[in-house]
Amino acid sequence: MTRVLVTAPFPERLLDKIRSVSPDIQVEQRPLPEGKWPAEESTMAEVYYAISAIPRPEQAPNLHWVQTHWAGVNHLRDHPIWDSDISLTNASGIHAPNMAQYVMAQILAWAHRTPRWFHYQQKREWPGNRWQKFVPDELQGKTLGIAGYGSVGREVARVASCFGMRVLATKRDARQIADEEYTLTSMGDPAGNLATRIYPGEATRSMVSECDYVVITLPLTERTHHLFDAEMFRAMKADAFLVNVGRGPIVNETDLVKALKKGWIAGAGLDVFETEPLPGGSPLWNMDNVIISPHVSGFTEAYDERVTDLFAENLRRFMAGQPLLNVVDREEGY
Repeated sequence: MTRVLVTAPFPERLLDKIRSVSPDIQVEQRPLPEGKWPAEESTMAEVYYAISAIPRPEQAPNLHWVQTHWAGVNHLRDHPIWDSDISLTNASGIHAPNMAQYVMAQILAWAHRTPRWFHYQQKREWPGNRWQKFVPDELQGKTLGIAGYGSVGREVARVASCFGMRVLATKRDARQIADEEYTLTSMGDPAGNLATRIYPGEATRSMVSECDYVVITLPLTERTHHLFDAEMFRAMKADAFLVNVGRGPIVNETDLVKALKKGWIAGAGLDVFETEPLPGGSPLWNMDNVIISPHVSGFTEAYDERVTDLFAENLRRFMAGQPLLNVVDREEGY
């Protein structure tokens, strides 16, 4: 009997989905006080589904595999599990539909001057010179650059292609264009056919120089920290719009503010920040060419349903001795 410990507050319906994988598993649901693993507690589970808190290896002597609730795992780098031989998988792939829609919402809001709609609505003013103020930037034929061609980036490419946009992308290994990780049915670009060109990560500046819109969907690693700095912004078009749904520290915010003020780029749609919550004193709050949201692009009512489907598939593979999906590469950091 394989013992599975779940600390997520899943309803019984989702726990039953996990139990249905095999009659040879025993599922225990254990809530954690304040979301932390108690120092005095241990578990004999072989498989652990974790929201955030993970026991130390000595507190889980039988543990073989940890499935995380989230896609990002940079918060685990200082945890002892990182240097252990315990398998670690993430939830990459389940956020693709909602995050791609968020990206397009930012792009469309910028292209159609939506912030100006609200500005004049709040003033109860019918503006003059409406053509000059509101003529949109049609997306047909525009070039979209995607920094990070994972599950989210590929779904952004699929949706953007429906608007007639030309898609460029960067990928850590540009030779391996197919996506072999978890993908929702009929989503994304599994074969890598939608991008006109795929660049290696080292050529990001070359890619952004061609783009009207640039989207960051990268994970945070040593390589990507402050990847978007003054040099990157100077390489972009002066009328380019940046969207960041990756991680805040991928962008050097001091350089971004400078780029926005000096007109190196036209605007930015930001969902993630170097410090969260975004400090009240940040100049980003008051910039007319910035659209801010409070780290919500990954939100969806379907989250728990999708992540349970992923966990159930991985659990089926675990029981059958097959390779798991979304195994974290410790060397790369994601």
